[in-house]
Amino acid sequence: MTAVSERRSDIHSGQYGLRTVYWVFPDRESTRRRAMWGAAFWDAYASVAEELGLRWVPAPPDAIAVDGSDLSDPKVYVHGERATPADSLFVTVPYTLPYQSADVFGQFAIYAVLEQCGFYLPAPPKWAAMNNDKLATVLFLRDSPVPPIPSVRIATGPDLGSRLYEPVLAGVTYPAIVKPVGWCSGWGVCLARTEEDLRNLLSLAQGGDTPVVVQPYLGENLVDYRVTVVDGEPRLVVRRTPKAGSLTANYGTGNYAFGTLPEELREAVAHFARRMPVPYFCIDFLFDGERYWFSEIELDGAIACPDPTDPEAVRGQRELVAARFTAYRNAHAAHLSEVSA
Repeated sequence: MTAVSERRSDIHSGQYGLRTVYWVFPDRESTRRRAMWGAAFWDAYASVAEELGLRWVPAPPDAIAVDGSDLSDPKVYVHGERATPADSLFVTVPYTLPYQSADVFGQFAIYAVLEQCGFYLPAPPKWAAMNNDKLATVLFLRDSPVPPIPSVRIATGPDLGSRLYEPVLAGVTYPAIVKPVGWCSGWGVCLARTEEDLRNLLSLAQGGDTPVVVQPYLGENLVDYRVTVVDGEPRLVVRRTPKAGSLTANYGTGNYAFGTLPEELREAVAHFARRMPVPYFCIDFLFDGERYWFSEIELDGAIACPDPTDPEAVRGQRELVAARFTAYRNAHAAHLSEVSA
């Protein structure tokens, strides 16, 4: 019996009450992007969930309606179907790529409503907000055994031309990395070789009212370690190196290789797991050739398959998705036990 079929047997035996995992995501993807994300991981999520006896249901914030007329028993509907804390959970973090910005408030608001309705949320709002701002993340985890990348945060609103941000530039060295505080997938990462470059990038960011962080450039031979943590344990380590001319090694822009957790990172991973008691998250570390740096946390780090033509890679992806959903299911059961105690 496979690991997935063993978990399916547990669910069908009635041991667990979870039936539906709702994934709240803004419905703004193009037809092309939707197909790309589906092939990369959405289809695997839905397929593995089905093998586990679960449903994985994507839902934009506006697909969720709540009847709060009886405050002792608020009723939540998703796509017109009743969802209850006993049989459903919601996975969402604020997705803030530029075309999703109109949805940010709706995501946060419905997430707060769901929490007050008693639903188990694997990435609760207090973590979701912190996770979404790169400076908030490193401030929260400033006591990391692996030092965070020094960061300066600058808002780029209508008063940018007044240069009220000048005091925070005192310690900036060049070249410097400039990137949005909350975007993902390596979007918007730029190199400022001079202060004039930085000011020009800030003026471009102002066009979208996008706050940015400024960080030291760690060199062209940078290696990115993505560590996936499930139930507090490092489950997968992927070593990512940028392609020629790229500043990032994210999905689609880097070269992947599965690896083992470097000893220098073991204490930091355990530390983060204690500080963030959630079932699933990913940590990114950077290695500049001499030392490791803590870069960021992702509470909804995508589980992609680096090579869909490799049966072993596909199997590894599906096993990790199964482990993630199993961790969610167990945490959901613990949440229900705690509430009913």
